[in-house]
Amino acid sequence: MQILHRVDRGLFRLVSIVAQCLLVTAVAAGFYQVLARFVLESPSAWSEAWTRASVIWAVMLGVALAFRQGAMLSVDMLHSYLGGTRARALEHLVLVIVVGFLGFLAWVGVEMTWRVRFQTMPSLDASISWVYVAIPIGAVMSLIGVVAYWAEGPRRTHIDNI
Repeated sequence: MQILHRVDRGLFRLVSIVAQCLLVTAVAAGFYQVLARFVLESPSAWSEAWTRASVIWAVMLGVALAFRQGAMLSVDMLHSYLGGTRARALEHLVLVIVVGFLGFLAWVGVEMTWRVRFQTMPSLDASISWVYVAIPIGAVMSLIGVVAYWAEGPRRTHIDNI
């Protein structure tokens, strides 16, 4: 169990670092685009595509981090009123719904990535599938996060803590 905990923490720490770096590069590329277009009067073709791609990746990885922290799973008001076993049953229900949705999202993301594998982004001279693959990777990371959060056990509610 200790090994799984370390792998979990290490994996999501890496995801967090990658997401943060992608956001920093998106801001830098966006700033460069504004600078190039309005100050240097020579717009850059690659910066807009990179900004868009890095924001998509950062969002999909950020969603995985939110799921790992339980931020996307809370049905706080209902959870706090139910308490005990019924609250845990609600957690099970939410888990099933979220896992079903994320599984579907991963499947559709793989299909979309496969379909666009031959299309390129001319400004970056790369396949657009590198952007689309963020969907299934983010969905699978979110699946891991939601199951890891659920496996930690029942949560204490705000009413229980009073």
